[in-house]
Formats: sequence, structure tokens, C-alpha cells
Amino acid sequence: MIEITSSVKIDESEIQYDFVRASGPGGQNVNKVASAVQLRFDVRNSSSLAPDVKERLIRLAGSRATEDGVLIIEAKRYRTQEQNRFDATQRLITLVQKALEKPKKRRPTRPSVSSKARRLAEKKQRGQVKRLRHYSSVDWE
Repeated sequence: MIEITSSVKIDESEIQYDFVRASGPGGQNVNKVASAVQLRFDVRNSSSLAPDVKERLIRLAGSRATEDGVLIIEAKRYRTQEQNRFDATQRLITLVQKALEKPKKRRPTRPSVSSKARRLAEKKQRGQVKRLRHYSSVDWE
């Protein structure tokens, strides 16, 4: 079980790890060792997350989530499988923790009378500056 919070835990059987060859530096070792990790987590069919959390997680994942609702996290930062696997798991945990936070409901507000007056005064001031820059042929005769 992977513990996200004290109340939310993800069963490790819901997570699939695939090991692939990493790109980038590493010499000949990079060509023969599959050290990069692809973590796959089926968000839509997960039994450990609430429906609203699933939707927020898919929205947060963006392009990392497929149309079927499978979250794919690639980790190839480190040279060993173990470190990359741990890195991918930690990134999944932080993503789920962000999805668990309910967004604050926006309360519509109106600008105050004084802020409206300030804005209009600034606009008038700016217009006055532009009016002073204006070329008038009467001034030059």
C-alpha cells in the first residue's frame, strides 16, 4: 500500500511499472540497461480514490493522462531502476495530494467606489499626457 495521506492509500496492485531504456548521457551503459521507469496508474478504474478526486487528478495530469484515464509518469532522472522507481512513485504521490485539495469556491466581488474613482482618475491623467503630446499646427504659426 502506498500511503498518500492517513486516510487515502493506493494499492500497489493498481500501479504497473515498465522499465525502458533511457535517453541521454550515460555512455554504453544507457544502451544496454533499462533504467528508466514508466509508471502506469489507471485513475478511472481505481477503487481507492473518490470520483471528484479522480477528475481533478486527470485534469492536473494534463498530457500525462490518456483518454482512457491512465496516468503515465516517466522517470529517467537517475541511473538506477530503484531510484527512478522511487522518483516516479513520489511524483505520483505529490500529484494525488494536489488532487485531494478541494479548490476554493470563487465568490464574485465588485470593485469598490474608491477603486473605480482611482482608475478613472488615472485614465484621465493618461489622456491628459497624450493630449499634451498631440501636434497642433496652430501652435507652430
